[in-house]
Amino acid sequence: MTTHRPIAAALWMTGSIVSFTAMAIAARSVSGVHDTFEIMMWRSVVGLSLVLVIGGMLGRLAEIRRDRLGQHLVRNAIHFTGQNLWFWALTMIPLAQVFALEFTSPVWVILLSPLVLGERLTRPRLLAAVMGFIGILLVARPDFSDLDPGVLAAAASAVCFAATNILTKKLTQGESIVSILFWLTVMQFVFGLVTAGWDGMIHLPTAETLPWLLLIGFCGVLAHLCLTTALSLAPASFVMPIDFARLPVIAAVGMLFYAEPLDPLVLLGAAIIFLGNWANIRAETRKPATVPPVTNP
Repeated sequence: MTTHRPIAAALWMTGSIVSFTAMAIAARSVSGVHDTFEIMMWRSVVGLSLVLVIGGMLGRLAEIRRDRLGQHLVRNAIHFTGQNLWFWALTMIPLAQVFALEFTSPVWVILLSPLVLGERLTRPRLLAAVMGFIGILLVARPDFSDLDPGVLAAAASAVCFAATNILTKKLTQGESIVSILFWLTVMQFVFGLVTAGWDGMIHLPTAETLPWLLLIGFCGVLAHLCLTTALSLAPASFVMPIDFARLPVIAAVGMLFYAEPLDPLVLLGAAIIFLGNWANIRAETRKPATVPPVTNP
């Protein structure tokens, strides 16, 4: 690997970190006007527009297939659920706590892969899972007599993202990224339209919320583009530790803009989760990779 490739990967990861952080801030900024279903609907409108415009410019819209709609439906229903839980958790608990719980998604991938994909549960993967659960306990510090709904939502979103990763891996076996993104945005727009309009009222973007909604849709696409590009330039063992920088960045944002306290136990728990994931990635890079890549909001 040439020396410029890690530098380029780090720059792409910086774009991913900025995009995810901006999306979290934007979601909080519109939550007083739009519920999570409306946020998802408008995000999908922006995402679908980008897919059609960019896919058309590149001449790749012919790659869109219809023979696996059932698999797309299941994947997108789970992802839609997880994304809504993530957006809702952003308004309920500190931003750093949401992001720390999101980092447990690889733990759930490790545990679900043997059941869904038939992959072997190796010692490094089991160690990562154990460390992940220790980290979860430090981050969430659950009171089983009075569980915080925001913590439960953030934890459940991580499980949904893990399931989405696994189903995405199955879809990528013969399905192009353009086709996956097209059905992702189309189906999630329909889901968002139905759920947002269930009460007979859908709030249109206002002069204040429109820029934030556009930012959510744009950053949602940009974040995954940056992350995917970084992984194509450098090993996962180099790239994924950079992604962990999202936690102190969002903790600083929460402290400066929302007066959220900087909780040392949240940072400690997230560090344990990260170490478990990093050790597993290091072990996997010494042999052909079999664990699905991490998918974020």
